Amino acid sequence: MNTYRKYYSRNDRSQRDGERRMSLTVGLLVNPIAGMGGRVGLKGTDGVVEEAIRRGAKPVAPGRAREFLNALESTLAYRDVDIRLVTCPRPMGADVTRDCGLSSEVIDVDIPEKTSADDTKRCVVALYEAGVRLLVFVGGDGTARDILDAVQENDLDDLMVIGVPSGVKMYSGIFVVNPSDAAEVVGLVAEGTATAAEFEVMDADEEAFREDRFIIRLYGYLKGPAVPARFQGAKQASPETVDEHEAQEAIARYIIDSMEKDGTYILGPGTTVKTVADLLGIKKTTLGVDVYQAGKVYNDVNEEQLLRLVTNPEKTWIVVSPIGHQGMLFGRGNQQISPRIIRLVGKDHIWVICTPSKLAGIEDKTLKVDTGDSEVDEMLRGYIRVFTDYNEVRLVKVE
Repeated sequence: MNTYRKYYSRNDRSQRDGERRMSLTVGLLVNPIAGMGGRVGLKGTDGVVEEAIRRGAKPVAPGRAREFLNALESTLAYRDVDIRLVTCPRPMGADVTRDCGLSSEVIDVDIPEKTSADDTKRCVVALYEAGVRLLVFVGGDGTARDILDAVQENDLDDLMVIGVPSGVKMYSGIFVVNPSDAAEVVGLVAEGTATAAEFEVMDADEEAFREDRFIIRLYGYLKGPAVPARFQGAKQASPETVDEHEAQEAIARYIIDSMEKDGTYILGPGTTVKTVADLLGIKKTTLGVDVYQAGKVYNDVNEEQLLRLVTNPEKTWIVVSPIGHQGMLFGRGNQQISPRIIRLVGKDHIWVICTPSKLAGIEDKTLKVDTGDSEVDEMLRGYIRVFTDYNEVRLVKVE
């Protein structure tokens, strides 16, 4: 049995003391292309990998997998458990595990140079046959859907799944908030303190998404460890009511009245932010990131374009609205507003706008961030101003 190297001495000590250690087989599956379309403004990666690379996209998933593995090593250091790690070949798990200096078993599956959904499904089955009953995957909603297909097609009903966010949108409830949360959940499962629960797998139409049409549906459910505080929850759409629209307009009027004529305004995705653009009389990409600067609008920009447009950070503001129910501010569907942009503009120049009903529907009434940069995440933690009506501001905690 292969275990993490640093636990061999602990295992020897436990055996001498006559203790019985808990043991768990964990599978790791990495979608190597997940998330590459985010910062370059493609709103997803399915079917557009080559275009993402042409725009300068860099792999995201290996770094997120590395964060998880490093956190797992740390969290298991103070737990009396053994982990047998089984990974997928090459870029789908084995490469990053080796780079982290961890021991693992690698399943015998042929992986082509360009991976596909079929490779994900074949790996899920092979991992299950290798004894894996807890699968950690690094990817996005598309990866979650592929795993659900494999589970249903092969009757893998006792497989529990944890999603490490690495995609662009990630509306599914099967995802934890960040990689370190996944490590903590694995530890709780290994100790036997986390039972199974069902988590939503949501699927958005990426082609419609790129055409600024939001089509999302519930695709099914995956079993995962019941640790609600560590999971992000599924996205919920804003209510289409008269009161909601009036609240959005009141917030938008206040934002516009607060704007400076020579300011630069980065407008995040969503209908609440779109209301600001509507009242300004400018076009807004509902599901993209736009910039309003000196009376001119730049639509559907990516990270590189944002860096060019932010010439004076002291006169730049970021306007964003949290995802319904999840409460995610950064790191889901707005990766164009990257850690570099956030650090450049600063927390004090972030305007969070959210209607009272939407804020009330956010789990635990706390906002979340997962930018991919731990220092930026830490900078954003604490309390942030949230505009909920005309000249009405609430301080809301960011975790």
